Amino acid sequence: MTLLALTDRELIVLDDFRNHAPTVQQHRRAQAILWLATGEPVDEVAERLAISCRTVYNWVDRFQQRRHLDLSERLADAPRSGRPPVALGIIDPLIAEVIDHDPRPFGYAATVWTASLLQHYLREVHGITVSLKSIRRAIDWLDMRWKRPRHDLANRPDTWRQAKGG
Repeated sequence: MTLLALTDRELIVLDDFRNHAPTVQQHRRAQAILWLATGEPVDEVAERLAISCRTVYNWVDRFQQRRHLDLSERLADAPRSGRPPVALGIIDPLIAEVIDHDPRPFGYAATVWTASLLQHYLREVHGITVSLKSIRRAIDWLDMRWKRPRHDLANRPDTWRQAKGG
């Protein structure tokens, strides 16, 4: 008995999709479904694809539960939970708006903006809680430099030793 029963039409469409799958992951899933539909055992399919048997069972369950969707959507990744990327694109203009100004008019006892000061500003003024890493990423994305440039010793004049008394 096979784990998965597909009609002839589904087998033809799935085989064609496997040959032209947009992603490697969809190709692997289509191949696994085809092997299972032809009677291959789950453990052999899992071994061929170097995945666990549980993963094969998950792919089959998801494939069967999504019968109302298009074939590419049936073989696509499931929606994943997790924290959405809130800071991307949102804090960039807010930081760019204040970074060129002195923080003192905003009520801070500092003459330059720091990552922690920007974090506090975004939380207090805009109600956005972001990590320091997100702020540093936004600063880098905006191509801003916080530190003074370092002296480049390679650009010394030829007479620098004489000027230093050497």
